[in-house]
Amino acid sequence: MLTFLSSDYNKRVRKTIYVAGLLFAGFVLGWLVFSYFGGPGSFPGRLAGRFGMAPSAVIRLARTSDDFTRVVKAVSPSVVNISSQRVTGEGDGSSGENDPFSESGGEQNLGSGVIVSPEGYIITNYHVIADADHITVTLLDNRSYDARVIGADPKTDLALLKIDASGLPIVRWGNSDSLEAGEFVLAIGNPFSLSHTVTMGIISAVGRANVGIADYEDFIQTDAAINPGNSGGPLVDERGEVIGINTAIFSKSGSFQGIGFAVPSNMVIEIMRQLKTRGKVIRGWIGVTMQDLTPDLAEKFGLATPEGALVSDVTRGGPAWRAGIRRGDIIGRFGGKPVSSPAVLKNLVAEASPGQEVPIDVVRGRQRLRLTAGIEEYPADMLSSAAETRPARPETPVSVFSGLGVMELTRDISRQLGLPQTERGVVVADVDEGSPSGDGGLRRGDVIEEIERRPVRTLADFNAVVSRFSGTKKPVLLLVNRAGKRSYVLLKQN
Repeated sequence: MLTFLSSDYNKRVRKTIYVAGLLFAGFVLGWLVFSYFGGPGSFPGRLAGRFGMAPSAVIRLARTSDDFTRVVKAVSPSVVNISSQRVTGEGDGSSGENDPFSESGGEQNLGSGVIVSPEGYIITNYHVIADADHITVTLLDNRSYDARVIGADPKTDLALLKIDASGLPIVRWGNSDSLEAGEFVLAIGNPFSLSHTVTMGIISAVGRANVGIADYEDFIQTDAAINPGNSGGPLVDERGEVIGINTAIFSKSGSFQGIGFAVPSNMVIEIMRQLKTRGKVIRGWIGVTMQDLTPDLAEKFGLATPEGALVSDVTRGGPAWRAGIRRGDIIGRFGGKPVSSPAVLKNLVAEASPGQEVPIDVVRGRQRLRLTAGIEEYPADMLSSAAETRPARPETPVSVFSGLGVMELTRDISRQLGLPQTERGVVVADVDEGSPSGDGGLRRGDVIEEIERRPVRTLADFNAVVSRFSGTKKPVLLLVNRAGKRSYVLLKQN
């Protein structure tokens, strides 16, 4: 019995000593590692102390730098220099010096491109090769090739080129739909003919539209330095995936001022696919004119938040018309995807395939409707804009609202405005600056077709409808036709 107790005690003592030894060895080893990698006297420790950073933050920063170095080494061989020459006549005004989005004009245009297949297909910007008589592509190893245009799409400012080469390095594409503001990005290109220049920044914003660069816009905005010559080059994420094609900068000086734009990769991939297979891009069309929902308009249409696309006009007999969509409807979803603005809807419709049946969620007053429209190909002869013309100012305009004068819409005035002879309404002939009508955005030559959703065909209709709002302070909703384009205008009476 005594022997048994003594043996058990010795085992516990040896175990305690063993555990204590392990703890002591671990402490010594940890101290040595910290002294070398993170102690105050170590390189990371001294650097951290100098800049007021934790040693772990310095180590992470060093690792991030290594990651970016590997990304640049992997992507750079797929980035090319593009030089396009064209013959221009004297005084053709093509320099574009006053255009804040322009890069360079004249006889030679320099830009960048990205190799997208080993067989020599290259994506770039349309404006880099527009009207070019000769295009030269130079690779990272200084090999040069003549290039031909496979297809171009000015509406997104993209073009697909081909060189006679094989076994070329290609890029990996990322998913631009998953991007968020604040992510690190690299821009690689040839600014000012400085080959394969790399700059770093973050994604400043996504989904930028109405910038005025292209017809279809869903830009990634970045503060990575982009300068003339960067156009057509890749915007790359931390994983080395191309998430955009650098397209333009906003600049009053012609050089980088902190705002650059890139076409998102998902849009590039689809455009590239169509250019390669068809040589052109086919877009969907449903025949609606849309406008932004301001907070005031949203309130007027009974919405709590200004989200969606307000339908200001519908092409009679078009897909949307046949589906039952009417003026004043607010489209909230298209094909199951949320519509936050007209720009989003415009891109969704364009991406839909002709012949496809697409569900469209609509808010109409207090009703929520689900309609279905058959997508058609965008008409080739669709006019993008019409010249603004105005009727002569009448000597005695009929004053109804404060500061507003209107007159009957005659056949002669319709012809001056470029409107069909079947157009009905009253013409704005006089608008006082600072009046409710002027502040609301009415202009001479506008044709008022509706007031508070009530049709206005003649001057008598106009006076009858407006008389109901005499003395009221509530906002008044007008439907206005301006040079063939309809939109809603909200007047706030004084």
